[in-house]
Amino acid sequence: MAVKIRMQRFGAKKRPFYRVVAADERAPRNGRFLEQVGLYDPMTKPSMIKFNDERLNYWLSVGAKPSDTVASLIRRQKREAVVAG
Repeated sequence: MAVKIRMQRFGAKKRPFYRVVAADERAPRNGRFLEQVGLYDPMTKPSMIKFNDERLNYWLSVGAKPSDTVASLIRRQKREAVVAG
């Protein structure tokens, strides 16, 4: 079973909110997942990106591949953490 770290879309029309989840790559986008590892809300200013770093690192260590979008969110959060402190 190949695991992907990807986003599930929630929220109303034109008001998206995303959960970042570890899921089997064969599962549908908003379907079954293994574990929720973060949140992303693009509608707030600035955008809210929140990860459970311990669980995210676990899934990456066992071979889960992040989607392109999730990989960019991880890089963005790390960049903001360096700037903030």
